[in-house]
Formats: sequence, C-alpha cells, structure tokens
Amino acid sequence: EEMSQVDFAEKLGISKQHLCDIEKGRKFVSPERAAKFAKILGHSEQSFVALALQDIVNQGGLKLKVSVAAA
Repeated sequence: EEMSQVDFAEKLGISKQHLCDIEKGRKFVSPERAAKFAKILGHSEQSFVALALQDIVNQGGLKLKVSVAAA
C-alpha cells in the first residue's frame, strides 16, 4: 500500500521514530509485537513472527534459519 511513514506508524500504534528505528535496524520487533502487526495488517502471524525471530538470530551472528509452525 502507498502510505506515508506517519500514517503507517499510526496504523501500527507506534511512533514514527520507533518505525524508523525498526526500518534502520536500530530496534527489533518482538515476536509478540510481530503477531500484533500481522493481525493489524491482515497477514499471517506465523510469517511475521518468523521474520522477527530471524532478525534476532541474524543480529546474533548465528548461521541458522528460523521456521515457525502453529502449535
């Protein structure tokens, strides 16, 4: 969707600065928040949580691939 950063941050319920920090890799999205964002945006919780966890693993310098399955 074409949306300004301000509008997108507002839709997610976070500040523009926090969104910018996430985009720049200065902050990470927790798995819980990733699931919340997925619901807000109408996407799969599984895929957003996997992306959030993969970011954390990558930042740790680990050469591992994360996969998430519903319980």
